Amino acid sequence: MNKFFNALLLFFLFPTMALAIFVGFDLPIEILKVSGASLPYRKEAFLVLGLILLIINLRRSIRRWMGMRLITQTSKFKWNVQISKERKQRVIVYTLLEAMVFGFVGTALYQVCPEAFLPAIAFWFATVDNLIFILFGSIRNTFRIGLTSKAIVFSDRDVQLIYFSGLRKVEIHQLSIYFDYIKELQLIIPLDSVPDESKKEFFEAIEASVNKDKVFFQVKN
Repeated sequence: MNKFFNALLLFFLFPTMALAIFVGFDLPIEILKVSGASLPYRKEAFLVLGLILLIINLRRSIRRWMGMRLITQTSKFKWNVQISKERKQRVIVYTLLEAMVFGFVGTALYQVCPEAFLPAIAFWFATVDNLIFILFGSIRNTFRIGLTSKAIVFSDRDVQLIYFSGLRKVEIHQLSIYFDYIKELQLIIPLDSVPDESKKEFFEAIEASVNKDKVFFQVKN
């Protein structure tokens, strides 16, 4: 899901950056017979694009903070552990890099075109949110993976729910755990998210939560 939100941000960044460049450098727009600085409705366009970018970042932020809150309620889980140290380190590094990129994009937009203030704010918000998220997650040890009677809850950079309903196959391939469902749906979580000392217990907990006559396991505990 984190990739989905990043793809949305990238999709709306291109027209935002293009508009900021045309307006900020006052480039001619031949098709409209005007220059960027005199482009009509440019403020409204920046407002709309900024609101869209802000909403995308807010949705992602709310989703993963809710996931973090859910995974820390350990009493609601049959099994719940911290993700592996190696995975946690990657989560911190990737989230920091993402924060740096967002901060750079926001600053670049504002430097090129001060009128792009709202889109810049949307990316600055994402930067601050990422930094607070990894700080809180590292201090409170909230990057975790757990099982309820109905689903696996995986929370690191984002939250992912792997429901047992409709599950048909669980297998390990290379460095990932694949969950195959009816109608050709497939969900994936990294194998190294589960600590080595907890892998056997993890797969045993899954087997105990599903109908073994309907779910095929191709894993090595």
